[in-house]
Amino acid sequence: MSTEAHRAATGPVAGFLENPVVGMAPWIIFSLLIGPGRFELAVGLALAAAVALIALGHLVNRGTSWKLLELADVVFFASMAVIGALASEGTLNWLETYAGEVANIALAVIAFGSIAVRMPFTLQYAREQVDPSLWHTRGFLRTNYMITGAWGIAFLAAAAAGAYGDLVLHNPNNIWTGWIIQILAIVAAVKFTVWYPDVARARGVREAAGLPPEPTPWAGFLVPLAGLLVPIGIAVLIFDNMWWLGVALIVAGSLLTKTLRSQARQEPA
Repeated sequence: MSTEAHRAATGPVAGFLENPVVGMAPWIIFSLLIGPGRFELAVGLALAAAVALIALGHLVNRGTSWKLLELADVVFFASMAVIGALASEGTLNWLETYAGEVANIALAVIAFGSIAVRMPFTLQYAREQVDPSLWHTRGFLRTNYMITGAWGIAFLAAAAAGAYGDLVLHNPNNIWTGWIIQILAIVAAVKFTVWYPDVARARGVREAAGLPPEPTPWAGFLVPLAGLLVPIGIAVLIFDNMWWLGVALIVAGSLLTKTLRSQARQEPA
């Protein structure tokens, strides 16, 4: 069953909930909100999102399976909520500073751990969107290994950026380490999750027809990332004192987006 046919059969809400990006939502909320004075808010919203997604998923689709990422969401954020409620002021201050890195590392461990046991966590979502006859095919499995690995790399990058800001710069709210790099990593993983399955399907069709592989259409993946350089440049102009870098990012983002869009139109669908 194709993705379009599946969505038509299950409805738009069920199709939305079966996307692995949705399972990442509590972690993304937590990673972006955590900081000095925001621990309770970040944990509370992340836990509420985790519980709401599970409840909504089982309400909309009663036959849906329990997923590793959903369970990890609830266990992790419930534990953090309990620890935060019982922690001393010193421990709470430590959590406010380093909990973002802890969460990113935990999710990277989940991603790479699921790969190590040959059950990439995106597989549970993907199986609900395709015919069972495809579950054990090489292309389907490889796609999920690639997407799960992309998320693992993204959260490792976010953890490294946050750690550099906290431990080296001693500034958790640094615009680059606390926001820009982490947001770029997440956006890249989201885009890869949407983009790569189409690339894999096109490659599989060519292999089945006995045709040679075509170059990977990277321009389609890079367009939204290049487009982000413009708002990043604007943010640098407003919040940083390196005005020249802000201007350079705006110009580079505009030119790169135009060039990549032109290349994407010329790439095979």
